[in-house]
Amino acid sequence: MSGSSHRLVVVGANHRSASLSLRDALFVDDSVAPAFLEGLKRAGLAESLVLATCDRVEVWAEETDPERAARLVGEALAVKAGLDPAVLAPHLYTLSGGDAVRHGFTVTAALDSLVIGEPHVAGQVKAAHRLARDAGCCGGELDHFLQAAFAVAKRVRSETSIGEGPVSIAAAAVQTARDLHGDLGSLRALLVGTGEMGELAAESLLAAGLRDISVTAPRAARAEAVAKSLEGHVLAFEDLRDALASFDVVLTCVGARTVSLTAEMVTNALRKRRRKPVFLVDAGIPGDIEPAVNRVDGAFLYDLADLEKVALEGRATREAAARAARDIVEAEAQAFLKGRAARAAVPAIVALRARFDEARDQVLAEAGTDAAEATRLLVNRLLHAPSEAMKDKASEGAEWRAMEKTLRMLFRLDE
Repeated sequence: MSGSSHRLVVVGANHRSASLSLRDALFVDDSVAPAFLEGLKRAGLAESLVLATCDRVEVWAEETDPERAARLVGEALAVKAGLDPAVLAPHLYTLSGGDAVRHGFTVTAALDSLVIGEPHVAGQVKAAHRLARDAGCCGGELDHFLQAAFAVAKRVRSETSIGEGPVSIAAAAVQTARDLHGDLGSLRALLVGTGEMGELAAESLLAAGLRDISVTAPRAARAEAVAKSLEGHVLAFEDLRDALASFDVVLTCVGARTVSLTAEMVTNALRKRRRKPVFLVDAGIPGDIEPAVNRVDGAFLYDLADLEKVALEGRATREAAARAARDIVEAEAQAFLKGRAARAAVPAIVALRARFDEARDQVLAEAGTDAAEATRLLVNRLLHAPSEAMKDKASEGAEWRAMEKTLRMLFRLDE
């Protein structure tokens, strides 16, 4: 697998292959990402980026040998998680070539998220790209692939309604908060967890006038990073129970399969608030708030399904949009792979043109300058049809390598 069309490799774990606790152990914070990428570079992966979200931890790399990439990345992630590589291996997947290209396009277009169409994903990929580029680990073919992925995501969002669902859910949260509390400017909000949907709802509330937000999460580093992006405060996770009464709006997006807020915690908070109501949004998948909170007087609990009922006419629109978006991804992946394969022909074409130019110079030296224009036209005409034919053959893939070898031998291009 030496062709550049097969060089992209993806190695990682996501919400389908690994538990939340394992993904948390694998999570590569922005602060350590440069060192992590530098380690991969020293190990032999010259071009790579690490994409770490609550849904996935993946390394995207340019490498001719997928098995080698899987081994190097697996070892690096095992060190990060404090695990034996053999224990981690069953939870990792490796994609290469066309499968890796389709995956990267699908992820960037938010078609592989827990919430389909979630608009933060392209921004997360861009942030990962920026970190890798600043670390000197992203250029050339990987950079070219990422630019194509961003273009695909932009096309999906402009040509389908895939993003309307989550955006509408966030808008529904803002409207419901206003209905309950009135002016958002005087409210205090708390984001529990660092999942994308919770952060999206928090950003929507801030855009609508909310000015005071705090963030807490089981992993302090994640809470600090999200709080910084929201220009908010950090609350220690162990202080959640005592501080809960201070907040008018509580957004949760932990998804830890254990309840973060119980009915007893909310009841005690409301008692301290003298029954001043609290608006709670459970955006966790699975849920973070005990369902019994629905029976607590003064607690107004909404989950994603409740907000969808407010925001959407039904799921059919989003499903149709997702199908259309996947069609776009497939078409763009095919075009990208074909274009990348065609570029494989360029070095040989350049060498052939140089050889023809060299022959022209030799003719001029022998025949004098009167023949210059004639020989220039001759060279251009001789090269045009073969160049186009070689690009076409390269995009078809299978027969190109044999043709390239023959051309290099016939014209002695490597001398």
